[in-house]
Amino acid sequence: MSDRLTPGDTAPDFTLADDRGDEVTLSSLRGRKVIVYFYPAAMTPGCTKQACDFSDSLESLREDGYEVLGISPDKPEKLTKFRERDALTLTLLSDPDKDVLRAWGAYGEKKLYGKTVEGVIRSTVVLDEEGTVSHAWYNVKATGHVAKLRRDLGLD
Repeated sequence: MSDRLTPGDTAPDFTLADDRGDEVTLSSLRGRKVIVYFYPAAMTPGCTKQACDFSDSLESLREDGYEVLGISPDKPEKLTKFRERDALTLTLLSDPDKDVLRAWGAYGEKKLYGKTVEGVIRSTVVLDEEGTVSHAWYNVKATGHVAKLRRDLGLD
């Protein structure tokens, strides 16, 4: 299991396919603040709630200078269905090999229904304009997370 990112770390760069099959490279977003959130699976109840919350807040987050990227191990085709089903407006990225998830500390052992399993750890990492971690949260709750994030970033 890789180490979790902490404030002051330089975020590992990546290039991943989005739900349209286009490649998105993190370093191409330098100059903007970026919220990267990791979720276990598209079209599950918690992940849908979280994605809809981010989508609903996207305009105001962009007005505050943030871009939002959601990353899961789902294939681009499933992400396309997710976007269309829930009218999502944020960028959804596919990490089927889980390389980015591991590099960012968002994949490893976690508790699920009292058992220890290996899987995606619901996490959110915020980067400044230089690609440096300003905030990192692991094992976040899907419900209410965006509101808490906005408070923690001083946006509300």
